Amino acid sequence: MSFRKFLATPTPRVFTGLLALCLTVSLAPQAVSAQEKDSAATTKSDDSKSEDKPAEKKTEKKAEEASKDTKDAKATEKKNDKPADSKADESNEEKMTDKAADAPKQEAAEPSEEQPSEPKPDPTWVEKGVWTLPPTDGPAAVDFQLIGEYAGDVSIQTETKTDDSDASAEATNQRFGIQIRALGSGEFEALAYEGGLPGDEKFDEATQLRLIGRRNGEILVLSGGPWALFAGPEKCRLINFEGDSLGELPRVIRTSPTMGAQPPKDALVLFNGENTDQFTKARIADEGLLAQGANVNWLLNDFDLHLEFRIPHMPGKQGQQRGNSGVYLQSRYECQILDSFGTDRVFNGLGALYRFKPPRLNMAFPPLTWQTYDIRFTAARFGANDKKLRPAHVTSWVNGVKVQDNVALPGPTGAGKAEEAIPLPTLLQDHSDPVRFRNVWVLDRGIATSDSFPPKSDN
Repeated sequence: MSFRKFLATPTPRVFTGLLALCLTVSLAPQAVSAQEKDSAATTKSDDSKSEDKPAEKKTEKKAEEASKDTKDAKATEKKNDKPADSKADESNEEKMTDKAADAPKQEAAEPSEEQPSEPKPDPTWVEKGVWTLPPTDGPAAVDFQLIGEYAGDVSIQTETKTDDSDASAEATNQRFGIQIRALGSGEFEALAYEGGLPGDEKFDEATQLRLIGRRNGEILVLSGGPWALFAGPEKCRLINFEGDSLGELPRVIRTSPTMGAQPPKDALVLFNGENTDQFTKARIADEGLLAQGANVNWLLNDFDLHLEFRIPHMPGKQGQQRGNSGVYLQSRYECQILDSFGTDRVFNGLGALYRFKPPRLNMAFPPLTWQTYDIRFTAARFGANDKKLRPAHVTSWVNGVKVQDNVALPGPTGAGKAEEAIPLPTLLQDHSDPVRFRNVWVLDRGIATSDSFPPKSDN
């Protein structure tokens, strides 16, 4: 009898089935063990999905059966004679394996949707050396961490002379203020003042001392006076010629007292982050802030204006090319906006009446710091013959400190429009630098109500 006919008889078929069963039982623990490892990895990644447990059990059972069928087929060495349902089980096993592999990817993608990424500086501006948000990596980020204001008490040696004795040195404690600004590529300059920072009660502008230096790692070394200055992100230290420490000045972060000021009940809210309905020309930037180049729709005569502004970080630029914008009152008189932090009180710096009058103090804060401008404007007055009878007047505060005090304007400033009795739009200048604005409101003193009128008689 041939071997093929022997297998076709009932008895050998029974024997073959028993042999296959024995092989299956002997191989089953090994197959289940391998399956348990795969299942454990899948179960570990899906522990948080309790509602999927029944489906996992079905998957494990089908995968185990498919593994047994595969082992049976190898034991009988019938690779080419697999039944159709065995191939279907293998196909199901492959699909289930693919789904198990895809599940962690989907699960990992879900948190990113719930947690939006932090806003980053606009790469288009970064290519131009302009940061609309603080740089987060590279040398630019290290430089930016050193920019700012430092203030504290230091021990300074001073010489005293008397008629009866020679000069003697005496150590006195003095309040010092330091403003550090970046010039790009690791270069810096700073201004040091006795009495603290601009706007402080004992600030003395006449004691200004200019320092220059370069960053080494995360430490900035500045020189130019009778001592050297070592600055880090949180504090700076003064060192004298002998190497003695004269004192430490911690970093100071100042906030304008008018920051976040809410508009009075009769004020016109020009911009609160929602829309630009109060402008004839304006746009909202990506951050939900008002961009430079906005024209107010209202034609205003006498008014009080409040706005908050943020100047970009432009370390490679100087002068009028560094964070330039302005508030053009009636399109005629410009209250200058500029990154003049850490500079002299320049003629056309922040707080100046452009090309007419410098500010009383340079109250500029560091770039990318929110600052405030509060402006009281009284329009010029004209007679029936169109002759000007009284000039326009401006009082302004930068970061809560008065920098212009009821100044009479003989005529337009800068590129202002010609004066006449008809008012023109007030606008936020577009000088191509990405200056941003928020919380903009105006109190029109021509229509605002007052509780003090009519005046009461003393009789």
